[in-house]
Amino acid sequence: MPGNLQAAAPSGVMPYALCTAFSESREFVQLQAQYHDGTVQRSQLASSSRRTFKVSQRLDATKASALKSFWDGQQGGVVPFLFYNLIEGAYDPTGNSTTGRYTVVFRNNWQQTTGLARTDVQNLELIEVA
Repeated sequence: MPGNLQAAAPSGVMPYALCTAFSESREFVQLQAQYHDGTVQRSQLASSSRRTFKVSQRLDATKASALKSFWDGQQGGVVPFLFYNLIEGAYDPTGNSTTGRYTVVFRNNWQQTTGLARTDVQNLELIEVA
């Protein structure tokens, strides 16, 4: 039945040291239909963009281990949590401050490549759910 979806209930706040490793991108989801004469019909599915945050830096062993532990604690994307975009506001470990705070889940599976003193975590991103 439409209209009876509940808002995601976040469980925990991503640690400050991990928030610094992500960068923001936005996407507008839309439907597109292209006809045989070359015309395209577009329809937006939402009135605002959806924020995604991707790992944007190589991690040292401490950050990589902390991110893996946090990812495991959130059951690899099943449990939503709070993420602070530090460009928009200050970090609050309690999750009470709403400036720059987003409810997100992990998207994609855990994949890592470890090199000399750094770890690359590929394709791991956070997606806004509320």
